[in-house]
Amino acid sequence: MRIALAQQNYHIGNFESNTRKIIEGINWAKGQGADLVVFSELCVCGYPPRDFLEFEDFISKCYQAIDEIKQHADTIGVLVGAPDRNPVREGKDLFNAAYLLHNKEIKGIAHKTCLPNYDVFDEYRYFEPAYDWNIIEFFGKRLAVTICEDIWNLGDNPLYRNCPMDELMKQKPDVMLNLSASPFDYTHVEDRKAIVKLNTSKYQLPMLYCNCVGSQTEIVFDGGSLVFDKNSNLIRQLPLFEEAMQLFELNDDGTFTLPVSVLSKDLPDSEFNPSELDYNLCTAEIYSAIIIGIRDYFTKMGFTKAILGSSGGIDSAVTLALACKALGKENVRAILMPSQYSTGHSVSDAEQLSKNLRNPYDIVPIRNIYDSFLNELKPVFNDLPFSIAEENIQSRTRGNLLMAIANKFGYILLNTSNKSELATGYGTLYGDMAGGLGVLGDCYKMQVYALAKYINKDKEIIPENIISKPPSAELRPGQKDSDSLPDYAILDRILYQYIERRQGPKEIKSQGFEPALVDRVLRLVNINEYKRNQFCPIIRISPKAFGVGRRVPIVGKYLS
Repeated sequence: MRIALAQQNYHIGNFESNTRKIIEGINWAKGQGADLVVFSELCVCGYPPRDFLEFEDFISKCYQAIDEIKQHADTIGVLVGAPDRNPVREGKDLFNAAYLLHNKEIKGIAHKTCLPNYDVFDEYRYFEPAYDWNIIEFFGKRLAVTICEDIWNLGDNPLYRNCPMDELMKQKPDVMLNLSASPFDYTHVEDRKAIVKLNTSKYQLPMLYCNCVGSQTEIVFDGGSLVFDKNSNLIRQLPLFEEAMQLFELNDDGTFTLPVSVLSKDLPDSEFNPSELDYNLCTAEIYSAIIIGIRDYFTKMGFTKAILGSSGGIDSAVTLALACKALGKENVRAILMPSQYSTGHSVSDAEQLSKNLRNPYDIVPIRNIYDSFLNELKPVFNDLPFSIAEENIQSRTRGNLLMAIANKFGYILLNTSNKSELATGYGTLYGDMAGGLGVLGDCYKMQVYALAKYINKDKEIIPENIISKPPSAELRPGQKDSDSLPDYAILDRILYQYIERRQGPKEIKSQGFEPALVDRVLRLVNINEYKRNQFCPIIRISPKAFGVGRRVPIVGKYLS
């Protein structure tokens, strides 16, 4: 059997675009002489559709798209993902389903069994888990069709009570096919290979695993679709962060005939140690994920131009470089807004960065605006000493200017805050926390430095002085981040243990961190949840990002 994988980038709810793309994939596969073409999970409507699934019209459009797609499934089998209505009154109204189309008909439907309900996933809110399991016969082969999470229920502590492949094995399948929408994080590429290999090893069957690619608001899908033979040899991994299609010829003995060599007979263990944060881990992949996150956010929303505040600091510099790469330098406008506390090199560094990138920039000093605020507030402030209130007026002045220019010219403001700052509340609401998209909000400060070095790998784009100087918000004379926060190399490690690894204070202190520092950092994280709750969407690159995947109370006593 000749099987094609279609790794594509879909747009949630854009049925016309998704259907057209799927039909183009079918036609490509026909041209290659494929017997079957496999697409990804919920490709018809895009993943994750969330509460769109509660609209009857949305589900009807899914069925209409299936009707259109099946007209092109004449001489070829087509496996696509879409919702399926539950005919049984009890339970949820929908299944997460895979449809096999052939001869312009629906030849079989497989329902997803394991519905993830953790981190960014919330499938049990919408879908009923499968309650029966059947192989689908096609082209002389017995297909075991599963959907994403269905193949992850292996190991010593399974998350679900049912393992669909165990049920399907009772019917003696010939090949495993998995339709997936598996998000990127910097640990997941190797995890994914390992789980597919584990399935082929356990069941002694080949597997073709089709993942989607592209970004849906904060969630990035990296593709990397996989093919393993029955002996657990990795035959091919499709490219990361790119649309791709490839044909595979499956032999009767569970091996593949290809005009390419086997990529790996034995997968090495991942270099990632989940107990520690490696600042340089997967920097190239993180870079690519953020680029596609920016680009898809803009193109799918119909935006074209971005604006950001360029301070001469590392965060705004990396954000500007990433945005220029994603959107084109001519579409990213930098605004330099020095105050009386800004150093001369901050302005010159920011100017040099824009000259290196060749993006448009403006200098809009804020001193007069800031002074007018202080003048008007003087009777209210009543000669009280200079404090964070005056500092934040500068930040909010900049936020107002950026939003004014964005509104005037139709830009989207990119936020430059990093994960270390967001975690500890080191940011000003309605000031430097303003924006339509958080570019670095899932990157710890030390990861931002690693990205800067990666951006400069071929030539100096980010001026070296931006990378080497001590970080500062420059809201008062001589201010440094270290005045308010621990050294980032230590802070990031504590934050990683608490946020990604969900370690409590006792566990973190037992790793050798100063107890008082741990208490202080964890308290900062918890009391600043109200700020993060008002923050813009963040491009997710870690196993635990702020946003939809992390839900903690705003008003809570734990560690506060």
